[in-house]
Amino acid sequence: MRATNGDDVIEAVTGCTTVLRAAVDRDWRAVPAGRLEWDCHTTAVHVADDLVAYAANLAGRAQDAYVPFELTLDEGTDNASLLHVIETTGALLAAAVRTAPPGVRAFHPYPFRSADRVGFAAMGVAEVLLHTHDMAEGLGIPYEPPADLAESVLACLFPHVQPGPAPWPTLLWATGRGELPGRAPVTEWRWHNNLVIPAGRLTLTGLRPAAAHQLRLGGDGGFDWVEGGPYEGTRDAAGLLLKAYEAGVHRPEFNVFVLVRTEDGRAVGAMGFHGAPGADGRVEIGYDLAETARGQGYATEALRALSRWALARDDVRTLLAKIDPDNAASRAVVSRAGFQQVSADDKLVAYELNR
Repeated sequence: MRATNGDDVIEAVTGCTTVLRAAVDRDWRAVPAGRLEWDCHTTAVHVADDLVAYAANLAGRAQDAYVPFELTLDEGTDNASLLHVIETTGALLAAAVRTAPPGVRAFHPYPFRSADRVGFAAMGVAEVLLHTHDMAEGLGIPYEPPADLAESVLACLFPHVQPGPAPWPTLLWATGRGELPGRAPVTEWRWHNNLVIPAGRLTLTGLRPAAAHQLRLGGDGGFDWVEGGPYEGTRDAAGLLLKAYEAGVHRPEFNVFVLVRTEDGRAVGAMGFHGAPGADGRVEIGYDLAETARGQGYATEALRALSRWALARDDVRTLLAKIDPDNAASRAVVSRAGFQQVSADDKLVAYELNR
């Protein structure tokens, strides 16, 4: 499991054009693309259009809408030339992904109205894999992409979907294109880019399963950490996130968030939820900072921002924090964020913040 990147875009596009090149002599306008309402020609144009649109949004740092242009083929473009267009637009997206800084985000509507370079790479790969499947199905050509590409797309864009016995059948099932034993058919679906929450001097950046996997194994999760980070609590939280993902109970909005310093893009700690809220609307929050980032107000800023976000939701009524009695600094953080002490014993002091 790994983060999707520009090389993955090129690999997906190469697989697409290699498979479809065997059928360039067919009339793609006369062949439906699998279960889609489009024909194969329309679907191929859609793939190229999405690739260049993602590249433009990321390179142009679009914030509120897609960059206002649309791909138009020259009259008389044949199938072989159309595949060249897909190769070219794929190369543009790969270049945009490779050159975008880690913290840059640009517009995409699903579901939080932005994506970073990993998200745009994953969306491009998803478009290519899924629509190559559709066209190949219509044309009667066998097609199966590399398992690691499908796995990366699932971990990046479908963190709410429990991994199946194999990545490619699971991705097809998750997008309404196939069956998976023991699971109900999917009739409606959306992918999920990760959530980010601004918090003054910080950005709370939602952790993806692939990044959590890296952190659990001792890596950096794709973040540039300050000295002493990530702290052990962050790695523990990443492991819990990964277990929830593997069990199919991970809700990506109730996530672990890496606290990224706005001024230099460096990660100083992590904060997040111990799962989704219960039926009573209660959800627990935990956090930690690298030792070199403590005493500067970062945890308080992040906790205030995350609390505002959570309590604005209909499914959250109470935030809970449990702290070691001897951890005076952490107790001061929750108090400054508006939490009130509700209980205490020799092991934990409990604080709550209500809507």
